[in-house]
Amino acid sequence: MPVTTDARPLRPLGAADAATPLIRRADPSEYAEIDRVVDAAYAHDYGASGGGDPMHRSAVRAERFDVWVATGADGGILGSVTTRRAGGEPLHEDFGDGDADLRLLAVAPGARRQGIGAALMRHAIRQAGADGFDAVALKTGPAMHGAHRLYETLGFDRAPENDGLWIGGERILDLLAYRYRL
Repeated sequence: MPVTTDARPLRPLGAADAATPLIRRADPSEYAEIDRVVDAAYAHDYGASGGGDPMHRSAVRAERFDVWVATGADGGILGSVTTRRAGGEPLHEDFGDGDADLRLLAVAPGARRQGIGAALMRHAIRQAGADGFDAVALKTGPAMHGAHRLYETLGFDRAPENDGLWIGGERILDLLAYRYRL
């Protein structure tokens, strides 16, 4: 049965998603493998892995945010996403207190087209609702067309008022913002 929020159903997993991944908080022993998956996913699609951005390291993110993994039947890491903690600080400085923002959704290149990204996003939406947030918010690169399709298919709307990556009040990167109202 699809999860619903505010009378808008989340699109159910398709038949190809019969082996739904287990989604859980990452264990510190998995951080190196999560980093390899994230780096491989971004390099596969965009040719870059995040360079020297410390937020591209799971151990750094896990200090202040929740790092989630999707694992297969064999326990292997298929994907990951990082979300804001209930009562915690946002991952992006221009999102509000009611926004459960997320960052670094990644699916291993060999696990694509199996519903892993959609399952991670559905988990983030359910968790945000359980944590009392009003919306799930995210930012994505302008060239990440596959990600845009996923977010729009799941019911996210563009939130251009939050476009860009801002640090210390300065826009340092062009990004597109999306929001799913709970």
